[in-house]
Amino acid sequence: MVAATPRLPASGYALEVDGRLKVEFTTRDGAMAGGEELKKRFPRLQIRIYDAETKAREEIRIP
Repeated sequence: MVAATPRLPASGYALEVDGRLKVEFTTRDGAMAGGEELKKRFPRLQIRIYDAETKAREEIRIP
């Protein structure tokens, strides 16, 4: 895990919380685990995983 960043990462994955990039991860599994834990603690937050390779975002939803 790396400190908060104001720019889009060039590689890896990042957690986007309410539209702001917060934490970078090297693996998708790490980003997903971190995002799911955060979503469980704060269900009203909008949390997405940003994939630097495809430049796509995936929203995390907890049933």
